[in-house]
Amino acid sequence: MTKLDEAKKIKAEIEELKKKTKILEAKPAKKVTKKAAAKPAKKVTKKAAAKPAKKVTKKEEVKPVKPKKLTKKELEEEKRIAERTVEDELEEQLTEEEIENFQIEKVDMERLTNKICDILAEKESDGMLQSELWKKLKLSSRDGSRLSLKLERMGTINREKLLENDRWTYKLILKKTPISTQSIENSPCLVCTVEQKCSLDGEISPKTCQLIEDWVIAEYKKPSKAKK
Repeated sequence: MTKLDEAKKIKAEIEELKKKTKILEAKPAKKVTKKAAAKPAKKVTKKAAAKPAKKVTKKEEVKPVKPKKLTKKELEEEKRIAERTVEDELEEQLTEEEIENFQIEKVDMERLTNKICDILAEKESDGMLQSELWKKLKLSSRDGSRLSLKLERMGTINREKLLENDRWTYKLILKKTPISTQSIENSPCLVCTVEQKCSLDGEISPKTCQLIEDWVIAEYKKPSKAKK
């Protein structure tokens, strides 16, 4: 076979392949059969359906947490905190020395103390709310609170804790009533018949005088208003 014949043969094969290719391209895409078609998602049966959440039985229910029962000591501590006042806080912060040596700047403390005693003496055993007393004397609550602690340390007043208008405070009651100068008029010394023989170290002495003792006791027991 000559080269020309081989070339013709190859060309004829190429032409044949082109024809087959055109025929294949011209054919429509094969339809998907019903069987081959994608089947719809399978319906969930009643049994397979999601079951509702299981009800929690009484046993499985979370029981409410019961409040912890406090001990006697814990109850006392809670009560103490609930009843705290300004004085209580100051008493914890200040030393005994700071309380006893408390001074208000530019104020005559002796004169102020005497004025407090006079006011409380009028109230006798009923006493007076400290807030009312400080307001009357134009003292700040903090200065008044320190002063009440000082007077209590001196033995001049008693502080009685009480609940007033839903707040804990103190009522001040005069403990030691000072004897007024007017009461000296009744002193047995002024009419004593043995005054000339009286001395501190003598047989007759103010230290052992029964008349003076009786007079002091009588004056101390008198109602506060009567001493004025």
